[in-house]
Amino acid sequence: MAADMRLPTIRKPVSLSGSAFDRRDLVVPGDIITSDTGFMRGHGTYVDEEKLTASVAGEVQRVDKLICVRPLKTRFNGEVGDVVVGRITEVQQKRWKVETNSRLDSVLLLSSVNLPGGELRRRSAEDELTMREYLQEGDLISAEVQSVFSDGALSLHYPQFEVWKGQGVLVQLSPSLIKRQKTHFHNLPCGASIILGNNGFVWLYPTPEQQEEEAGGFYTSLEVKDILKPEVMEEIVMLTQQKLLEQEG
Repeated sequence: MAADMRLPTIRKPVSLSGSAFDRRDLVVPGDIITSDTGFMRGHGTYVDEEKLTASVAGEVQRVDKLICVRPLKTRFNGEVGDVVVGRITEVQQKRWKVETNSRLDSVLLLSSVNLPGGELRRRSAEDELTMREYLQEGDLISAEVQSVFSDGALSLHYPQFEVWKGQGVLVQLSPSLIKRQKTHFHNLPCGASIILGNNGFVWLYPTPEQQEEEAGGFYTSLEVKDILKPEVMEEIVMLTQQKLLEQEG
């Protein structure tokens, strides 16, 4: 029986013209990006026989003479200011370890956490002993990247002392699908809230009912209190005058 055999076809090089980059060319490992030696190789590329070749599957990006390939699926590489959703994995001395879908566990220092009630003071040994009462293993938090260590680990800042437990759904996506936005916290009209983490973690939970005394801020009240009524004010003035006369006498 005759077998139909085909030789491997020559891969088509990726054009580096402006129109090609408008299409956002996608490549797979081994695809030849260009044979022009005037370009510099970036992340996701290597040189093979004087040809710039893709080493990962992703989107070809060009900045001046630098060419790199942005992987379609990769671990989260955080930057300062990114909003992340993470889960506490370990409680250590003066710090928590947080899983944020990055290569290394992120670090949340005790000094980077606002204490309940917004109290501003130095952290004491008592606070260190009660760390597990604030956050413990399995708690889900939303934090902000404060800095990046030399090894790539992220240092987090926890501005709001809120812990979402129990009800809710955590969805893990590719970090490349979450774009940096002005706000990552959204309240949906259906009674649910969503947090879009730059690290690919999306948290859906019921919108909490905020009490007036817990909402914070201030408001103007035009309601007349009992102490501001005219008869009460007159009585206060009379008592004050009487006290002054007694002191003079």
